Amino acid sequence: MWAASPAFRRQLFLLRSLSPPSPSPSPCAAALSTTTTFSSSSFGVHAMAAPVYEADAEAVVRRITPPLDRARHKGQAGKIAVIGGCREYTGAPYFAAISALKVGADLSHVFCTRDAATVIKSYSPELIVHPILEESYSVSDGERESISSRILTEVAKWMERFDCIVVGPGLGRDPFLLDCVSNIMRHARQANIPTVVDGDGLFLVTNNLSLVEHNSLAILTPNKYEYKRLVQKVLNSEVNEENASEQLTALCQKIGGITIMRKGQEDIISDGKTVTQVSTFGSPRRCGGQGDILSGSVAVFASWAQHFLLSNEYPTEKSVNSMILGCIAGSILLRKAASLAFEKNKRSTVTTDIIEFLGKSLEDICPAGH
Repeated sequence: MWAASPAFRRQLFLLRSLSPPSPSPSPCAAALSTTTTFSSSSFGVHAMAAPVYEADAEAVVRRITPPLDRARHKGQAGKIAVIGGCREYTGAPYFAAISALKVGADLSHVFCTRDAATVIKSYSPELIVHPILEESYSVSDGERESISSRILTEVAKWMERFDCIVVGPGLGRDPFLLDCVSNIMRHARQANIPTVVDGDGLFLVTNNLSLVEHNSLAILTPNKYEYKRLVQKVLNSEVNEENASEQLTALCQKIGGITIMRKGQEDIISDGKTVTQVSTFGSPRRCGGQGDILSGSVAVFASWAQHFLLSNEYPTEKSVNSMILGCIAGSILLRKAASLAFEKNKRSTVTTDIIEFLGKSLEDICPAGH
């Protein structure tokens, strides 16, 4: 019989104890239940396998969401930065950054190219937009080193203020821009800043795994096709749906220390030690931009989870991976918001409709006055 690892047992204990017991719990607040087990890896990594369990996601949200009170000051509920936004893509960084605010972060920054800055500023006065990044077309060969250094210096001035950064929404694939963002990611890692990687950030990481290898504060949020490229690159194999959880565990272990949330009908989350899923149904409408909402939301919840665990007096809870808790909370919130948006707008549902329901969804789970 398979024996759970100490890390898995601690995490399962926390998630099972997040809400008080009741004689007959509702389906969405029921205790976690193990659904699948496996015993060995066939993906080139000798790994300790873990069961897949359904997270009591709403209980996680209630546990890690900080209270609102008069004693708190600006910034305590989170300062998030999105690294992305170029000539072609201005919507994605906006979606990620504004979602962070709608979830409850106090401040949300966007570091983008000059071409994208004015457009993103025009979307919302709530965002702090930095027109710092550059693309190849605006940089001569002789300027590359000095401009790259200047960009890193400008971003580094802000870095230690952030509780989490999101890399990738609207980033594009310009070679010079990607080189600059690689330097930013390395600096964030040195500063111990949690980093959520999505969109073209996953393209960057897939081709340069050293950016996230053995970084326990890194979260990757690939969709179907981004996940396929990761599996092919890291495990040198194709996606195996029959052993999806085992393969995800092996992928995390091969890269080393990171957390991956594989997006899909169920969001499957692993750090190489545990495998969790959130399967609450969201919306049948698959409009573009939902991944950006998710990355911004996960960034906020991951920072909240980290602060919660650092300040918690219970040793058992301190051992839980805050990045996994952030993924669980971000997943359930997006799914609930998407469901409410679809209920109202049906086929015409778009990303901005879903963003408008983030606040109500969080309030339904965790009332502000609670």
